[in-house]
Amino acid sequence: MKRLLASLVLLTGLASAQTEISFWHSMDGPAERVIAQFANAFNASQRNYRVTPRLIGDYREGETRLLAALRAGGAPVMFQAEILLFPRLVAEGVVLPLDELANALPKAFTDDLFEAAWDYGFINNRRFGLPFNTSTPVLFFNENQLRARGLKVPSNWREFEQAAKGLTSRTSKGFIALSESWTFEAQVTSRGGNLVTADGRPNFTSKEVVEALEFLQRLGREGSTSVRNLSESFFAQTDFIRTKGMMVMASIANWPAAENASFAFKLGVAPIPREPGGKVPLGGAQLVVLRGASPEQQRGAFEFWRFLMEPQNIKTWVEASYYVPLRKSAAPLLEAFYRENPYRKVAFEQVAVAQPRPRVPQFAIWRNFLEEALEKALKGNVPARQALEEAQRKAEAAR
Repeated sequence: MKRLLASLVLLTGLASAQTEISFWHSMDGPAERVIAQFANAFNASQRNYRVTPRLIGDYREGETRLLAALRAGGAPVMFQAEILLFPRLVAEGVVLPLDELANALPKAFTDDLFEAAWDYGFINNRRFGLPFNTSTPVLFFNENQLRARGLKVPSNWREFEQAAKGLTSRTSKGFIALSESWTFEAQVTSRGGNLVTADGRPNFTSKEVVEALEFLQRLGREGSTSVRNLSESFFAQTDFIRTKGMMVMASIANWPAAENASFAFKLGVAPIPREPGGKVPLGGAQLVVLRGASPEQQRGAFEFWRFLMEPQNIKTWVEASYYVPLRKSAAPLLEAFYRENPYRKVAFEQVAVAQPRPRVPQFAIWRNFLEEALEKALKGNVPARQALEEAQRKAEAAR
């Protein structure tokens, strides 16, 4: 009996000595379940730390809740910061640098990480972020209709316009255009442009930005597009599933949720059309440790990230979420998954032509002005240049 009591006391002491790592994230569905599995497995693998994940809504809801928690003093230790929010958090001093921990990583480990995702965590020559979920935008299309009409999967914007026209009928539009910043950014970077200049200024009136918006307006005048804004994203998905629209751009991470829908056609997935030298913008988030975390909590959060980066865990994550695998050594583990449906590899293959999104803190605000311009141009028929010039003026005033 005494031995049993002693064992219970020992176990209680170990439990109370564990450092708590609260982790707020925005992954729902299969991805949320896998995060819970990872936390349980990590907690069982060692006795020093206990990770407690919590879903707090999508990226924009998560941002609102985090900012409120920071003001009220109830922020978590670890937070999944969408990559446009990430630079803002760094600029406001609420994210702790992780250089000491990251610099201790073996070179073989860091060399195994895909450079674009790993480098995004650096701001002003310091590491504040750790890559976790990385995505690229892709083109979802109705393969049955594309093949039936003798059209090819578009690889550039001229071919895309032909496909949009060819897929348009009395009852459906060839393309569902979204008036949101990320997929529009892809249409700009794929033409060789950028939404922000090299010296960190808004670039909304540049040649490639104007060209991309005028292109969408032309498709609209030709009757080849329908337009949905960010608040109507659910309806955009429904339009696509019900064949009211034949092509739509979205994150590869939307695919698992789409697979729960009942498609009456074969789903096709293709890279974003690009011109020579064009790029695609990386999406996703960085894991950050927030101000107020103790040194031991910082170490625990970092160790959990290391656990997430184990190749077998990356394989499990990709198969649940369809995000891009972050380590080269994980790619061979995914061969069967990609072979089962080669379209699953599209986002991974785009990493070779991917670039980080703007790491300018103000861009999280500027994008709202850009989305207003897209809405005015695509739904209100305001000339593209006029709408973009207004967005440029607002962004410059908000610096």
